Amino acid sequence: MTNPSENKKPMVLDEGLEKGAAKLTQDRIEKTIKQVLEGETGARFKAYVETCVHCGLCSDACHVYLSLDRDPKYSPAGKVKRTIGEIIKRNGKVDAQFIKEASVVASTECNLCKRCAMYCPFGIDTAYMMLIVRRICHKLGVTPLYIQDTAHSHAATMNQMWVKEDEWIDTLQWQEEDAREEIPNLRIPLDKVGADIMYSVIAPEPKFQPHLIYDMAIIMNTAGINWTMPSEPGWDNSDMAMFTGDNELCARLKKEHFDLAARLKVKKIVMGECGHAFRSVYDVGNRMLGWRMHPFNTIHAIEFYYDLLKTGKIKIREKYKKSVTLHDPCNVSRGRGLHDKARWVINQICEDFTEMYPNREHNYCCNAGGGVVNCGPPYKIKRVTSNRVKAEQVAKTGAEILITPCHNCHSGMDDILAYYNIEMHTKFICEIINEVMVKPEEA
Repeated sequence: MTNPSENKKPMVLDEGLEKGAAKLTQDRIEKTIKQVLEGETGARFKAYVETCVHCGLCSDACHVYLSLDRDPKYSPAGKVKRTIGEIIKRNGKVDAQFIKEASVVASTECNLCKRCAMYCPFGIDTAYMMLIVRRICHKLGVTPLYIQDTAHSHAATMNQMWVKEDEWIDTLQWQEEDAREEIPNLRIPLDKVGADIMYSVIAPEPKFQPHLIYDMAIIMNTAGINWTMPSEPGWDNSDMAMFTGDNELCARLKKEHFDLAARLKVKKIVMGECGHAFRSVYDVGNRMLGWRMHPFNTIHAIEFYYDLLKTGKIKIREKYKKSVTLHDPCNVSRGRGLHDKARWVINQICEDFTEMYPNREHNYCCNAGGGVVNCGPPYKIKRVTSNRVKAEQVAKTGAEILITPCHNCHSGMDDILAYYNIEMHTKFICEIINEVMVKPEEA
């Protein structure tokens, strides 16, 4: 693995931070901080603040800390101390420059991966603390420009890529037409009321990776699934508002998604291979709406593949020959415990699987999740240099293919592989299944 020299170009100014901070007044800062801390937090926040003894056991859990020469300011406790800890210490009397710097720390130096919480003797969730900082910064209008633009897209179009309604439907029809060359009677059913499954995807798929919709259409039709995809806004299951601190927009997005499934009267939602989107639906959206649980059985694609292979609805013609390794997405493995099912699926479809270490719930984050990759080009070099340990971990496997069932992880790992000159390619599980499974004409 080549370790390139540090890029010496000055960082591009982030207009979202600069222009937002320029509008702040001392009175507004103090009032906003008080409103969030007193009106939106409770016993959980108080317990975390008063329990941390600064023991440092969380430090070695953080890929940013490990990658940046173990600088204490990048430890989870250090990041809390530099942001919300200082806000509390000063009783909210911080200036615009501090808010701008706190936004950078919370939005670009912490992926909310929650690995540190596993090693804290008290179970303190630093990710929650960073989300409180992001919430304050959002209400003050000081959020990195690129991710705020994505949130604006959600608000205007109900998807993160400004995909128009006709463009969405055209893309589904295009993938259906292409897939019919393999399976002549294949359909991508739109708005089929009463289907067993509503399949939902993240907006980058129709925008940049429509072949993944193609792959899933082949899988669904081969398995004989009674499924549908929605034509109306709400089809995008992603949620950058969850990471900007815009809780109100997050709730609106999830309600639209759930309402869509309700109108179609489906029995289950199957979500594509994306970690943060899955978390937004199964763990966050319901709580933002004040619901105890989400109203539909919602599963990640890993669980779907597992069931199809276990029940024999999908059969494997010949296992994938190239050597593969698996990156565990934080929100799928650590957050939902799907690591063993992922490995079972991969061993069913791949001939040569090599583990990376640590793995499963102990795996290092890709350093693209938690909204960090969506903060855009100003932070790209910082992002990849802040995850040297991931590059080393991946390179040691010697695999040809890196499988990761998450879109943000793909973006993050592609950048890491390129930056550190690691000769490895990324793939989604559905791409390999489509390549190795028995299709109708072969049955």
